[in-house]
Amino acid sequence: MSTTALPAIVNAGFAPRVKAAPRRAVTPQAGRAIERLAHAIEYLTDEYVHERGFLNPADARMEAVQLLMRLNREVYYECPVVPTLGERCRSLMQKFIAHSH
Repeated sequence: MSTTALPAIVNAGFAPRVKAAPRRAVTPQAGRAIERLAHAIEYLTDEYVHERGFLNPADARMEAVQLLMRLNREVYYECPVVPTLGERCRSLMQKFIAHSH
């Protein structure tokens, strides 16, 4: 293998690192709400596309889909963020250090 091909192989297919969105603790009630909203969104969009063949953002049904999507996000973002493993370890160490002094 030549050394000129190495940079192309090393850099091929690697995207810049992106910070992951925080995980959320979705309660059973919120999970059911998200699931029902998702089914309603899917039903309306499928029905609309099969009937019309294309999306028209000015159509009242598309406004209804956007409203359902907004409600879906609101339910999800109301769920508490789950601390990462690093955050939990840091908190535990801080408690341990504070208790030992």
